[in-house]
Amino acid sequence: MNLSSLKTAQRQGSLDPVTLEVIRNALPAISDEMSVDLQRTSYNMMIYEVRDYCTALLDADGALISQNIGGVSHFVADLGVIVIDAVARYGRDGFAPGDVLLHNHQATAGQHLNNVVVYTPMFYEGELLAFAMVRAHWVDVGGLSTGFGAGWRAYDPWSEGLQLDQIKLYEGGVLDEKLLRLIRDNIRFPDNAMGDMRSQLAACRLGERRFKELLDRYGKSVVLDAIQAFYSETEAKCRAAVAEIPDGVYRAASHIDWRDGRYDIKVELTVSGSDMTIDLSGCSPEREGGANSRTFAGAYIAYKAITTPLEPLNEGAFSALKVIIPEGNMMMARYPAYMSGWSMPLPTVVDTILLALAKAIPERIPAAHSGSLGAALSFSGRDPARNKSFVVMSIESGGWGGRCDADGQDASMSVCQGDVRNAPIENIELKGPVLVEERAVRPDSGGPGQFRGGLGVHTRIRSLVSGRLNVASGSGGRVSCPPWGLAGGKPGQIAATLVKAPGDDEFHESADQRPVWPADTRVAYMTAGGGGWGDPLDRDPERILRDVREAYVSAESARDDYGVVLSAGNGDIDLAATNELRARLRKGAIRQ
Repeated sequence: MNLSSLKTAQRQGSLDPVTLEVIRNALPAISDEMSVDLQRTSYNMMIYEVRDYCTALLDADGALISQNIGGVSHFVADLGVIVIDAVARYGRDGFAPGDVLLHNHQATAGQHLNNVVVYTPMFYEGELLAFAMVRAHWVDVGGLSTGFGAGWRAYDPWSEGLQLDQIKLYEGGVLDEKLLRLIRDNIRFPDNAMGDMRSQLAACRLGERRFKELLDRYGKSVVLDAIQAFYSETEAKCRAAVAEIPDGVYRAASHIDWRDGRYDIKVELTVSGSDMTIDLSGCSPEREGGANSRTFAGAYIAYKAITTPLEPLNEGAFSALKVIIPEGNMMMARYPAYMSGWSMPLPTVVDTILLALAKAIPERIPAAHSGSLGAALSFSGRDPARNKSFVVMSIESGGWGGRCDADGQDASMSVCQGDVRNAPIENIELKGPVLVEERAVRPDSGGPGQFRGGLGVHTRIRSLVSGRLNVASGSGGRVSCPPWGLAGGKPGQIAATLVKAPGDDEFHESADQRPVWPADTRVAYMTAGGGGWGDPLDRDPERILRDVREAYVSAESARDDYGVVLSAGNGDIDLAATNELRARLRKGAIRQ
């Protein structure tokens, strides 16, 4: 339905403005209520603490009707493809009330196998109208998947874990007991995973009930017409935002590091009137055992951020966007290229798209953020004191880039992650035999600038028993491509993961990922800071003094990067010395 048809429908009385607004708010509310239900009933920390999930309604064609506020944003591009694949496989008539499907297969979903989708068809008056869907991170799906997935240890999808390809766990409301046993028998934490699966199913059933209530109240034609109207309105708002960007072709490049070397991220972005094309053809090709994914998520997230970041999400948000990613590209890898590292490139793709747009709308584009989904804190094994298996997980956040009028946010999750957060220290220590010895912002990690980059995080844990620890170096951000600054700002510090096992003299990067680390092993996760925006010598000295007092910036960095000289004990600013030093630094910069 276009805007003209919408106005006609409104004149005819089928979509009066009040009804339209009620339905407009009711649909996201359904997804939000599904989210609350999932979070409160789930079993694993990645769902109820970290919130690594999304809840959504999709129409029968796979178009997104609504997604929960704060839902993991890099999931948005890979929900509709699952519905389209299922309809192609089973046909429109191949679903029945009471069906429950499971899916995580990389040929379609394009992610690591831990991200398991549970979804149900929604019927009204015998007609398939929509699907309720929940994607959530299971702590284990067999293979090498325990924790955050196999990462760089896997070499194909089978080594990564259990593949679920449009499996009907329930058909017409009847549970397939044999299939359920098969799944349970191939994962390490079956009670945990089955609890999460039931939680996902309950959220889907809730979505079905609420959607049916809406149809009962307003009628099928009114609700479906309203949904089409929302798609059109959202597209129009996005087009209006793009139309304000100067026409042109904008390019930018960066890269990420993986176990087998460098992966190039190259963006060509074209703006023509209200149309935008994001071309990622220049990214590295897929590699066996590489940082592969199969998703439009990076382009979608960047587009949403620069068009309607505060608007509810539906399919119309991407109708005016054209994304070009050829088959065989690292961002459109072909099965069986394994995808356990699927999320690694996404934050950098978003940053690089924004970097390209910095040439067109510099006042709206921040410096680069930490460039990672966060440091993956993971510890699992068996607790002899409790005679029970355990898995402890958290995501440690990084810094965001400075902006033209503000510092970057400290200790914040990636632009790809919605309301994902770290796990509280108390819960980490409650769930497993581990001590969190430190969690603090990381001084000097933010890139110097007139508006400095946000700070990363330094988290240190100590294991109390032997077990599997994630010590993969660099899991908290780019390594050889630091978070870049803009408008004269300097880059933020890169991430590092250091380990100190019993007998080691000091913390160091680990050359291997041991199957088991002994008790009393310490791991330090240090995430990257954001890049700075603007010349550091233009930063207000009073803000530097405050940063030093708060231990965000060292006195050495205040002097060397910002040209601010502090008195003994850092009690005040030596204004005369500061002016002299800044003049020398500016003169030296001009000569260079």
